[in-house]
Amino acid sequence: MAAHQEQREHEAPEGNTAERLRAVCGELSERFHERADVVRTLWATLLAGQHSLLLGPPGTAKSELAREVTGRVEGAAYWEILLSKFTAPTRMFGPVDVGALARGEYRQVFEGRATTAHIAFVDEIFKCSTAALNETLGFLNERLYHPENGGEPIRCPLIGAITASNELPSGEESAAVYDRLLVRIEVGYLADPSNFAALIRSAVTPPAPPRRTTVTLAALQHAVTEEVPAVPVPDAVVDALCTLRAALRRKELIASDRRWRQSVRLLQAGAYLDGRPEVAETDLSVLTHVLWDSPAQRPTVEREVLQLVNPDAREALDLADTIEELEAQLDSMAGQSREALSEWVIKNAHQKLALAGTRLERLREEAAAAGCSTAAIERVTGRQRAVRARVLTEALGVDASTVQAQL
Repeated sequence: MAAHQEQREHEAPEGNTAERLRAVCGELSERFHERADVVRTLWATLLAGQHSLLLGPPGTAKSELAREVTGRVEGAAYWEILLSKFTAPTRMFGPVDVGALARGEYRQVFEGRATTAHIAFVDEIFKCSTAALNETLGFLNERLYHPENGGEPIRCPLIGAITASNELPSGEESAAVYDRLLVRIEVGYLADPSNFAALIRSAVTPPAPPRRTTVTLAALQHAVTEEVPAVPVPDAVVDALCTLRAALRRKELIASDRRWRQSVRLLQAGAYLDGRPEVAETDLSVLTHVLWDSPAQRPTVEREVLQLVNPDAREALDLADTIEELEAQLDSMAGQSREALSEWVIKNAHQKLALAGTRLERLREEAAAAGCSTAAIERVTGRQRAVRARVLTEALGVDASTVQAQL
């Protein structure tokens, strides 16, 4: 009886596609610590029929997260590859049929390659070889592949690709691929010591089998082609986009017209994913992953977006600067005595972190009551909790396994 009850608890809930995807986001956010915004943004990008980039150092679960996202679509043809400077186009889009070649015929085997994939994961995307560059651009942008022996181009059924890299593009060729990736998400190492402790514990005692909600390929395709494009975009949102573009241009941050136009579908996808009837100005918060070319530009973009989405949330970014300064001070005190660290906590860190936490909670409540986005505030709150946890564990010697309860 208990076994059957447990099985029912892990079955996917009934509901429409958006509801099921929200369940998927919740499940993956529970499994991947500090990745809730990443998970949601990846799904919104797929619903928009666009491509995303996970940018971060090795060992940040980029590949595992991408596979978990793409693996939730039942019936989809999936293709994955790790690129290098020597990857030939035929390895990506279809190797030569050796048997046919022996008969004097030149054919390619497309099955199981990018040419037939609905969803793709491309690791080390910027290591794309020069020989494969044009075909990769055509695959990502037009969903077309031109066979090696000529003839009519093949239309690929690709919905969207998740890509990953440890570094930014370094040349013009890789920059062309970079421009095709609408969404760019920075992924770092775990910041909260309690989350790190949970990660270590999972290596010793594997967690219980997670719930596994899925969506069908047909349902996802219908959402991408019919439901998401039908989400209304009010004039107020269009005006907000025009205002944001002008504000960023004054900061010398220029995005292409194509990128702005594609962003509209991403806003529609966000509203659809949340189950809302139309796009709202709060949906613009996702553009903090879209309108920058280098990570150094991201804070500027975020501040300008928040000015439109929730002006009060800009205070959260000012608090973030204070929190980052405290973390830098903690790093600079590495190796000092416990007494010196404790004195610094008492005189400096404790009060500032406590006040920041109280103010962030109030800002979150005010934003929620006003119907504004709380995403940016919650991100800063996560940083505040992570730095406070570091102070407790590194400066005061609190056990990382118990620090969560003290927060």
